[in-house]
Amino acid sequence: MSKYLLVCFYCSFLLFTGCVNKQEAIVDGITVEIAKQRFEKDFFQIDTLKLERSLGVLQKKYPSFYTDFRDRILGLASIESLQKNDAIKRFYKDYKNIFDSSKNIDKGIDQAYLDITKALKYVKYYFPEYRIPKQFITFIGPIDAFAYGEIGGSGEIITNEALCSGIQLHMGSEFSLYKTDLGQQLYPAYISRKFTTDYIASNSIKNIIDDIFPSSSGEKTLLDILIDHGKRMYILDLFMPFESEVIKLGYTTQQLNGAKENEGYIWNFITENNLLYEKDVLRIRSFVTDGPMTSEFGIGSPGFISLFVGKKVVTAYMEKNPETTLQQLLQLDAKQILAGSKYRPK
Repeated sequence: MSKYLLVCFYCSFLLFTGCVNKQEAIVDGITVEIAKQRFEKDFFQIDTLKLERSLGVLQKKYPSFYTDFRDRILGLASIESLQKNDAIKRFYKDYKNIFDSSKNIDKGIDQAYLDITKALKYVKYYFPEYRIPKQFITFIGPIDAFAYGEIGGSGEIITNEALCSGIQLHMGSEFSLYKTDLGQQLYPAYISRKFTTDYIASNSIKNIIDDIFPSSSGEKTLLDILIDHGKRMYILDLFMPFESEVIKLGYTTQQLNGAKENEGYIWNFITENNLLYEKDVLRIRSFVTDGPMTSEFGIGSPGFISLFVGKKVVTAYMEKNPETTLQQLLQLDAKQILAGSKYRPK
């Protein structure tokens, strides 16, 4: 499932001209207005005996998102109207229990909304011409509706008007559905442990970053991917300076501490095994994707080690080149950043 639904990429590179200094971002005077809407609460109040009328009311309240939900999230775009209604009834029946359980996470959703609002002030500070989403919409979608982004997958998506959160993937890491055979097949523990409301805001802002900085196509070396991921994580730190590293990286505390303690070993392993310019997907996949660990580094290491290493390299570059603007950073070649970073961890 794509995390984008009818999204218009809004490339703002040319709109930012100031130098980047993490100590200078003062956002108290910046106003962001984003409405919070709980689509799932309205959806599960529909009268299935008067479905056409109930859906009409729902569509009127959510004129854009309703169509996205029905046609793309539920996947009913190519189905006839009568069959769509039958499918909606089945979904209502199958997922009503999840909705009933979701009332336990209302406080977490409220906090996620506050954190998103805070983060969007930083987005506006660094990219003042970026079109901030007007709404934050929660919904309950199919359990397998997992959206893939550049630096991680989640239940969050972005549309033309809204940041949207599929809370069926935020019911708590111990939620019974995730522990079933189907749940574990879809989402092993290294993924489902992040199915809490703590991750909603960070996942949503990662989608903003992917909107600002679309991925380039073509064959990439490990270095290209490391630097790409590093740029995104560096910007995530700018947008969410108040959020913890473990949430932004998606590591456990132990994994993060281990990565920091073994930073030099990790980098030496990559360089000494001539992996920086490797393009073979099979050789580099474990470094740049999520998993229970990075297989080359064994049990206790995090998956997606590229997020940690890439951010270290990019941060080193920006510290040594403080005059660099975000516009320039996003356009810089991976080799330029590596050379300019003088990254040599011990």
